[in-house]
Amino acid sequence: MNLKSGNVEQFKSFSQFRNLQEFNTHIEMWLAVHKDQLTKGELVGLKRLIRFAAKVPGVCNAKIGTLLKAIHEEYGGNGISRSTFKRMVAKVSALGILTIYETERRNGSQSSNLYVFNCFPSSEPPKEEKMNSLNKAINLSKTIIKDKNKRKETELDHTYTSDRVPRAFVQLMKCFFPVAKEIEEFWRMTTIAAYRHNRESETDLITSLAIHSFKQLIRKMKSANRVANPIAYFYGILNKKLEELYFDELFDLGFSTGQGQEELIFRKKYSD
Repeated sequence: MNLKSGNVEQFKSFSQFRNLQEFNTHIEMWLAVHKDQLTKGELVGLKRLIRFAAKVPGVCNAKIGTLLKAIHEEYGGNGISRSTFKRMVAKVSALGILTIYETERRNGSQSSNLYVFNCFPSSEPPKEEKMNSLNKAINLSKTIIKDKNKRKETELDHTYTSDRVPRAFVQLMKCFFPVAKEIEEFWRMTTIAAYRHNRESETDLITSLAIHSFKQLIRKMKSANRVANPIAYFYGILNKKLEELYFDELFDLGFSTGQGQEELIFRKKYSD
């Protein structure tokens, strides 16, 4: 693909996000899963690239020199090297976070790259209107989460669930999803939601909200409506509870929410 360099506005069609908030949500989920795979310097470079991709959500065509200059200025001359930035780009591209396109000037010479951030896979909860009728004979304990293949007899039961998953959560989950891998996947999405709302250290609160969210999921699955993707539906319920809690706390502190705060929150999130 031979793309001509130009203003980032001309690359709007490459954006995979409806708005800045949606871009922010997907980035936080990517980081929740892969943050530990990046060095401190690489993370600094990635966060700066993310901030430059705010004008057109998820798209940036800034020169490496421009990005590095901004980092050096922010850190008082203690920025990162060009090689660190390139290593970061290669790493996040391999992880699926980023897609890179080369652009060229009118004379055919190579220009700055176009960086396009990708959506986090299966991150959005299904739309209510897309739910179909549920077969009343469904056996909830046999529901498949990630694939539609039959469960193998060799899969480990709930007693093999990682110690990272709270016991109270496991005790409830095992009644409906008895396989350790399934329970751990539900908890992984719980930690992603917690990270998104800056509550990863509030384990007791998150566990309680996760349990209530899971009960709502089961109630939905027991009703006459089909839940096409239980884990995505669960994430949607939990995310909504955390958002409501956040706004309740703001209200208690005397703050009111309004338009114009979205970009401020986004930039604050990705500045160190």
